[in-house]
Amino acid sequence: MGPTSDTAIDAWLDQEDQHTAQTIRRHGVYIQYVGGDAQRELTPFAYTVGLFGVGHPELLVVGLDPGSSAAVLNDVAGRVRGGADLVPGQMLQFEGWAHRVVVEPVPNAGQIAFAANRFYQRPPEFSVELLQLTYDDKERRFPWDEGYATPTWIQPRPGDLEV
Repeated sequence: MGPTSDTAIDAWLDQEDQHTAQTIRRHGVYIQYVGGDAQRELTPFAYTVGLFGVGHPELLVVGLDPGSSAAVLNDVAGRVRGGADLVPGQMLQFEGWAHRVVVEPVPNAGQIAFAANRFYQRPPEFSVELLQLTYDDKERRFPWDEGYATPTWIQPRPGDLEV
């Protein structure tokens, strides 16, 4: 890449950083959604940017569409901004969404939370922390329960998400 390309990329990244900051100021969090590819069995995922700034790990959901991801993350981020401190193993329920989620730590956050780490200027080895919100299936079973109906590539276990 030549100097023009580097300058254009830097300008675009500066605009993205400004957009992220404005969204966090306006809504409390920015949600980074990364689309998947069903043919290649790559799961979509989404995570928050903004909770690290209030002393809490960022939140991650995998395998959901953009609307469901935003609804879950905004709901739980609102709880955190309202004073809740999520802990691994905690179960959450929702009004208007039939699923429950269990909070789980993510051991490889630096391989996932690129936008959050860029925003907070943290290298991957000192990544912001992530908590995965693992949801149950239609039969109210979680991935660790016998008979769980969702394919593992749609909702991989913490540490198994391939980006």
